Amino acid sequence: MYKNPLLQPGCTLSEAQVQQDFEDFYEDMFLELAKYGEIEELKICDNVGDHLLGNVYVKFHKEDDAQKAVDSLNNRYYAGLPVWAELSPVTDFREACCRQYDVSECNRGGFCNFMHVRKPDRTLVRGLFDGQDLTLREMRRVEREKRRTLERSRRTPSRTPSPRSPRHHRSRSPGH
Repeated sequence: MYKNPLLQPGCTLSEAQVQQDFEDFYEDMFLELAKYGEIEELKICDNVGDHLLGNVYVKFHKEDDAQKAVDSLNNRYYAGLPVWAELSPVTDFREACCRQYDVSECNRGGFCNFMHVRKPDRTLVRGLFDGQDLTLREMRRVEREKRRTLERSRRTPSRTPSPRSPRHHRSRSPGH
């Protein structure tokens, strides 16, 4: 999904502009994927080999959320191209990442079968995850309030007025 502008012929963008382009993409992906559930990790490949080129990997807190994302995203398009989403058996991204690439020493190029993860600015990542945490806390607070209101309504007997019969006051004292 991610298309590194530096891989396009005739690219004249500076490294700073390419990084900004990437961070815009990262933020788009994070915000879109967060609609399906809590994100634990988001990794975007910057490999040049076709089998990993531009791949986006997300780890959700719940498997059900991952399945919802796959089901929904396979009916979507990004930048005019269809999105191809699938579940991955990878559970630990650290083992899937190229350690040589992380220290700028991978010499396998397009033949490397490990993820070359492009890194966004830390403050962007922190802001997105902090925002997600705030959103989740707010959602949980709202859910707790709904549950409490529902529980209160179940415990409190209904106070609907009963039909009243007219009262007739008769004096029962002798002689009247």
